[in-house]
Amino acid sequence: MKTGSAKTVVLGVTGSIAAYKAAEIVRGLRKASVDVHVIMTRNAAQFISPLTLQTLSAHPVITDAWEIGERTDIEHIQLSRQAACLLVAPATANCIAKFATGIADDFLSTFYLALECPVILAPAMNQRMYSHPATRANLQALANRSVRIIEPETGSLACDEEGPGRLTGTERILSEVLRIVGGNRRMSGRRILVTAGPTREPIDPVRYLSNASSGRMGYRLAEEASLRGAEVILISGPTALPAPAGVRMERVVTGEEMKEAVLRHLDGADAVFKVAAVADFRPRKTFPEKWKRSKGVPAVDWEPTVDILSEVSKRRKSQILVGFAAETENVAENGKRKLEEKGLDLLVACDISRGGIGTEDAAMMFIEPGGKVTDLPVLAKQEIAARLLDWLEGRWK
Repeated sequence: MKTGSAKTVVLGVTGSIAAYKAAEIVRGLRKASVDVHVIMTRNAAQFISPLTLQTLSAHPVITDAWEIGERTDIEHIQLSRQAACLLVAPATANCIAKFATGIADDFLSTFYLALECPVILAPAMNQRMYSHPATRANLQALANRSVRIIEPETGSLACDEEGPGRLTGTERILSEVLRIVGGNRRMSGRRILVTAGPTREPIDPVRYLSNASSGRMGYRLAEEASLRGAEVILISGPTALPAPAGVRMERVVTGEEMKEAVLRHLDGADAVFKVAAVADFRPRKTFPEKWKRSKGVPAVDWEPTVDILSEVSKRRKSQILVGFAAETENVAENGKRKLEEKGLDLLVACDISRGGIGTEDAAMMFIEPGGKVTDLPVLAKQEIAARLLDWLEGRWK
């Protein structure tokens, strides 16, 4: 994936009362030596003057796809080649819907479709609009395409209502952008091996045993490690997720295939994150033809699948090894037991009674040797990935 200049950010501003904060964002990016180009929708110009952002950015502000500028090239394509990141702040429900469905009826939505760089959206809107199923579905669709969502804050809104929907703080937005455009490349020279998703164990040609893992946690982790400069190898079971940007991808189906892929890449890795939810059992023998319902309930003789985490623990040398576990009860106790049994450097336990399967957020607990437990609140998996890699960087120090 192209990332353009390491210091060029395109800021999209849409028609929200929070558009005035775009001035603070431009000023903060310029202070960090980032070259900023601003695209405003026509509605955004009702809240803040294009001249203000032009003065702060030191570039002409693009406000309409059909304006003829001084340049003769196709402007949205040319600018997309330069961009290391597109930040849309504030992002309205209308903008989010256009991005999610591929509508390109103004410069900003057209520009988004031409991009091959990371995209960040910072939503801002009425809390009922933010909670509407259509908006939630659009945000989920964008997250599935690796668009990074900076969730809004909860508080007093311009419409005199209270709830989620207020544009998050400028400092948080700046921190996320600067991290992506090169502020943190401390993992350069490191190789990270990540497994993600479920596996499938065939019963007959059309049926299989699997689980509800979406792969999102592993994909977010791989994406975050790549942004920090690491060489990332992602071994994924069957998912509907696109490959993360800048990541070396290998797709597998069964637990045995995943084991072979992991062991093939183990020696060159500096750290291994075993996030995949591998099926614990498989049929000892599969039926060569589809089992007909008319035959009655099939007698399936089950056997355990390979324990990849234990196998890696036995074979590793100096690699940091992190395991994951989904738990429904006694999360800390079960996590500590697995940490010790597998000989891990860290066990990340997911309390699935509070969500986490197939969603973009989860309640996680970090468990380390010696009994240290860090119990996190429900967080976006993107944020959990960042905290995991902060922990890893701390270990390497």
